Amino acid sequence: MNFIDPEKHTRRAFLRRAGQLAFTGTALPTVMNLAAIGEAAAFNATDYKALVCVFLFGGNDYANTVINYDATSHAQYTAIRGGIAIPRASLAATALNPTTPLPDGKQYALHPSMTGLANLFNTGAAAVQLNVGPLVVPLTRQQYNSNSAANPRPPKLFSHNDQQSVWMTSAPEGTTTGWGGHVGDLARSHNTNSVLSCISVAGNTVFLSGDQALSYQVSSNGAVRINCLNGNVYGSAAVRAALVDIAMQTRGHALENEYNLVTARAYGTEGAVTNALNAFPANSAPFTNFPANNGLASQLRLVARLIAARNQLGSKRQVFFVSLGGFDLHDNLLGGQATNMERLSSALTAFHQATVDLGVADKVTAFTASDFGRTLTSNGDGSDHGWGSHHLMVGGAVRGAAFYGKAPPVSVTNSNVDSFDQWHVGQGRLLPSTSVTQYAATLARWFGVDPGELGQVLPYVGNFGSVDYPVDMGFMA
Repeated sequence: MNFIDPEKHTRRAFLRRAGQLAFTGTALPTVMNLAAIGEAAAFNATDYKALVCVFLFGGNDYANTVINYDATSHAQYTAIRGGIAIPRASLAATALNPTTPLPDGKQYALHPSMTGLANLFNTGAAAVQLNVGPLVVPLTRQQYNSNSAANPRPPKLFSHNDQQSVWMTSAPEGTTTGWGGHVGDLARSHNTNSVLSCISVAGNTVFLSGDQALSYQVSSNGAVRINCLNGNVYGSAAVRAALVDIAMQTRGHALENEYNLVTARAYGTEGAVTNALNAFPANSAPFTNFPANNGLASQLRLVARLIAARNQLGSKRQVFFVSLGGFDLHDNLLGGQATNMERLSSALTAFHQATVDLGVADKVTAFTASDFGRTLTSNGDGSDHGWGSHHLMVGGAVRGAAFYGKAPPVSVTNSNVDSFDQWHVGQGRLLPSTSVTQYAATLARWFGVDPGELGQVLPYVGNFGSVDYPVDMGFMA
């Protein structure tokens, strides 16, 4: 196995390359420039493309999101889940009809609240990745039980903060860069304003932090202003002008000067974003069809407006981050998830339609992620922390109306004893049959990342690539 230390990927790219080249005794300036040129040449960005990560904070319950629908497996699902199972009669409107049926008569349906996403799936604009989760290397059940150095588990399984980080960075909490940011590192030179390569509408996130790429944060209403530098201060344009001058003038002290450079960058970027968005107001088509009282929909509407303004902003490649919380449902799973699934489905459906209306549906791919899946067993009124989960990909370039990965059986095993069931590690926690690395690599390759660059984005990618664990899962055209 090709084990890669993720800590190496949290250092600044310059220092990483410098250390490698210094070890070889190479003359640094010339070779460093050649390395940078080679990386820029490998990444291809002749058109526009965007990735939109929709993170479901709290650990979404996989078994009540993509639900076993054929009579046999639904009966097994009901027997295990008990009072938190969703009746089969409630699933007819969200039954999924793949172009190629699954083996052995296996069928799935989405949560009853997800009629919009079910329609996108059935019309070819969405797909499902089955049983995906963090893996360092491919693992069997026996290898998981052995917990050996030769077959390492992902760090700190079942911990919210750590598994959120592992999904975003391939390392536990405290890591400073994520794979979305590393994709942004490769793409930023293709954008007129490199600051707009990685944009979060959901606050600070390590997912969008790269070696050079920054996570530029906006609100659902647009760019965040520095109030004292915008508009008249105390009713005086002269006071405002004086403050702008003070905030941006060159300083002799290195730290003061850097602070002013950051302020100037924030001020200039806010002005550029605000001016560009003014041409695409939220109360104009195609942005009026997003549902009200839905925070995720508001975030995605802003993403759609930024995509509409891509030419004004000089953007060729962008990675966005939005989120929805409230998925840590140890109790009230039926009620809480129904609300969340409706918000997710209606928001993503409206967003996809906006990209269709803007003529960029095949240039924009949204995908879901979450801390982890949850247990198939019930704790009475909810489910507990799990591992693998099912996730959704939406967009015109998605090879839709299809399932990717392996459909797990509906069963429960005891994690303390051997079992012929290779799919679960106790209480119906799924042992992932697809890694987050494979999921992310498939999206990154569509985005324009060259195969030779994937190691810069995903530190464990060298541990995958077999027939059973391909680097490209095939869900992107």
